[in-house]
Amino acid sequence: MIFGLFKRKSGNIAIVERQYAHLTAAARQPFLYTDLEVPDTVMGRFEMLSAMLILYFRRTRSSPRTGQEIAQEIVDAFFEDVDHSIRELGIGDAGVPKKMKKLAGMFYGRLESYAAALDGGDRETLAAALRRNFHPEREGAPSMAGLAAYLFLVEEVLSGIPEDAVEVGQLRIPPAGPGT
Repeated sequence: MIFGLFKRKSGNIAIVERQYAHLTAAARQPFLYTDLEVPDTVMGRFEMLSAMLILYFRRTRSSPRTGQEIAQEIVDAFFEDVDHSIRELGIGDAGVPKKMKKLAGMFYGRLESYAAALDGGDRETLAAALRRNFHPEREGAPSMAGLAAYLFLVEEVLSGIPEDAVEVGQLRIPPAGPGT
């Protein structure tokens, strides 16, 4: 974790840091990469963390103001983390804004397509969107049905988490594993 990302004037620093760590750990579960066809690449990890953030964002959309503020700070921290990672990969200062704009567009596009599938309870549509995003240039890409099922499970579990857990950064993602 890059702790410098969380140097804000907000009183939510510890909460944002803790929740972002939970979300990052959830996105890095080995089972996602070994069994659910998430590519173990820079973009695969971006996609998986984006999916977890989208589910978190959906959970907090009905939260009181505090939960929504924390969610926005977590998304901001994510993009600061992405910015830092892009620079570490060797993208020069001049190229970073263009790359960030593209990645932000990708994130918000995924938010829309995943939300439509989740709202409609449509696992096939979600799997198709995941396949398109996680395996964009791969003919014969995996179905991503397992990951879609897991994301539906995560959304269901998150909807039952009490608001006090959200407000203190203790919202936990259920583990991925056999039977997911």
